[in-house]
Amino acid sequence: SSNDFSDLHTYVSRCNSIKVLGGFWVVYEKPNYMGHQYVLSPGEYPDYQYWLGINDAVRSCRVIRHVGNMWRMKIWEKPNFEGESVELSDNMPTFHERWQTRDVQSCKVFEGAWIFYEHPNYRGRQYLLEKGEYRRYSEWGGRQPNVGSV
Repeated sequence: SSNDFSDLHTYVSRCNSIKVLGGFWVVYEKPNYMGHQYVLSPGEYPDYQYWLGINDAVRSCRVIRHVGNMWRMKIWEKPNFEGESVELSDNMPTFHERWQTRDVQSCKVFEGAWIFYEHPNYRGRQYLLEKGEYRRYSEWGGRQPNVGSV
């Protein structure tokens, strides 16, 4: 299906495998696009560990609409786009090599869809950021401002 689903409980109680036929998707462990996020590209995921899940709970999902082929984002060290900033246009497996801290308090996504990972080398919690402004890390679902890789 190419539809967004805010509550999958009527379709599935546990999810042991996923096959993505096209596009990029984000699945959530809780209804209404809440909880842990997992971004999936086309392919087969025979077990929740293949999408780096912590369990087999998938309660909502949606398609990522602004993937594109160009990426541009600006990040700030403080909330509300204040303090030091840097513009990004490529992925970074080890975020702190280019940024003096692991904290990102606010950002603006100008082009593409980005994923913040909690730890270096694309590990830990994932946070999808699509085109728009994020004045605080909580606006992209973050529980902390830590970013390990992009």
